[in-house]
Amino acid sequence: MSPAPAAPAVATDRPKPLYTGADWDFDTLRRVHAAIEEIAIGELGLDVYPNQIEVITTEQMLDAYSSSALPLLYKHWSFGKHFAQHEMLYRKGMRGLAYEIVINSSPCISYVMEENSATMQTLVIAHAAFGHNHFFKNNYLFRQWTDAESILDYLAFAQSYIADCEERHGQTAVEQLLDAAHALNSQGVFRYPRKKTPDLRSEELRARERQEHQERIYNDLWRTVPQAPKTAADASAEENRRRSLLQLPQENVLYFLEKTAPNLKNWQREILRIVRNIAQYFYPQRQTKVMNEGCATFVHHTIMTRLHDRGLITDGAYLEFLQSHTNVVFQPEFDDPRYSGINPYALGFAIMKDIERMCLHPTDEDREWFPAIAGSGDPMAVLRDVWANYRDESFVLQFLGPQVIRDFHLFELEDDADEPVLAVAAIHNERGYRRVREMLARQYDIAWADPDIQVIDVDLAGNRRLVLQHRVVNGILLDEAGAKAVLRHLANLWGYDVVLQEVDAVTGMVMKDHEAVPRRRFA
Repeated sequence: MSPAPAAPAVATDRPKPLYTGADWDFDTLRRVHAAIEEIAIGELGLDVYPNQIEVITTEQMLDAYSSSALPLLYKHWSFGKHFAQHEMLYRKGMRGLAYEIVINSSPCISYVMEENSATMQTLVIAHAAFGHNHFFKNNYLFRQWTDAESILDYLAFAQSYIADCEERHGQTAVEQLLDAAHALNSQGVFRYPRKKTPDLRSEELRARERQEHQERIYNDLWRTVPQAPKTAADASAEENRRRSLLQLPQENVLYFLEKTAPNLKNWQREILRIVRNIAQYFYPQRQTKVMNEGCATFVHHTIMTRLHDRGLITDGAYLEFLQSHTNVVFQPEFDDPRYSGINPYALGFAIMKDIERMCLHPTDEDREWFPAIAGSGDPMAVLRDVWANYRDESFVLQFLGPQVIRDFHLFELEDDADEPVLAVAAIHNERGYRRVREMLARQYDIAWADPDIQVIDVDLAGNRRLVLQHRVVNGILLDEAGAKAVLRHLANLWGYDVVLQEVDAVTGMVMKDHEAVPRRRFA
């Protein structure tokens, strides 16, 4: 009896997984990064800064939380307070840690925790090093307001400059100045473009030149204090010149103090400039939370799925990823005890997946609501355009569709203080969809959410009182205790009395006044 013929060898093109199990080393990270890069750039068409991936410990991650996630920053007591708070909550199991932190710089720095499994390292590289990285490099707000090429050099300069000021002038003096500047952080940004963002790398070289220029402007300003002009025309000319020199009205309060406060020394003005430059760096992030996280989540989901489809990660690794991803995009219902607002990861990801669906498999409803993209067949081209040209408010207003509104069970409640009950003002019909979209978009409009406070005048000829104005929308006044606390810091920096008028945006009527006098002068 002859032996049975051997079974023919079965050829397979399925590649070997990038890793097996939870353990990883730096060679694993290099293989993972290369595989992700091939998909991100080759398939998705992403455009990213060079990547720098740093592996850090839990304590280093807590420390990064505490200092606004910046790798180089000056010292301040508030960072230590935040560190202690985050550490206590983490040790008690009341709060987890982010798997990563990413820095908008070139190279783009992604911090990943050494405790992460191999799958989580793969996920966060896709999420941060390619998703966030692409958004930082291409979104118009970041291109307009931030200088990724120079931010690290500027942070190093700021850290060194403030440390030098502590040695020269004392830690207490610097700390008190930073306390006051931090209190005015939210009023230390320009909300509208002025001119091209300067090269932050040159700040150290330009510091002396800037100080000399400020001294000339400062002297010119105070030489032109009006001295009882002889005619009405002279008075008008002097007033126009004074307001021009002061750049009134001025929305950036820290900028106004840096340029104009009569008692500040040059080193104090430079510290105010450092604080407001860093505040301006974060300004785009406040306007793009939904889009930025949505972009990164969409990118990591797409890349991880592609890796699994190609056999580069195992079924077990993909299930581990899906568990983490599901937690990230979980949205509790409004009556769930865990509800704390709309999850930006969930909303951004859902809208972007809906755009992908409409491009590839549109319905009649999609063609009616989104005729420009429904059935286009190229979702990545649409998404790259969206990521580049929108912020949260305009993104929601333009692309939140009926399908996502139904999936999230969104509706509008009208809470009228003069009525005994709440009213459901928008439901799931055509009119309701548009109303929900408009109202949700408004919640992401910082011009609507943030108080409009501007410096409007200063009495240079008399008591030098500084006058600010808050334009009140919908009758919502500032919190009195908070306003007074911030005004005290402002008065200390200005050196003289400060008054804040709350004025109705429609009628111009003064609704409330807040006043503060300096308790110390930074001199």
